[in-house]
Amino acid sequence: MILPVIAFGDPVLRKVGEYISSDFEGLSELIENMWETMYAAEGVGIAAPQIGKAIRLFVIDASPFSEEEPKLEGF
Repeated sequence: MILPVIAFGDPVLRKVGEYISSDFEGLSELIENMWETMYAAEGVGIAAPQIGKAIRLFVIDASPFSEEEPKLEGF
């Protein structure tokens, strides 16, 4: 499900995010929704506060940058 993205100025963006654990209720579904929302917004990452959740969680897809970066020898 694509979630609404919170606009600049919303109070949730100023809150300190709460730590969560792997048994956080609905975590798998939330992560799936965050991926879908991020891709729909044509972004490379999204944090939970951007969708109105004051928790410490984000998803990121750096693969668009992997082809553009030169490969360093020895790494």
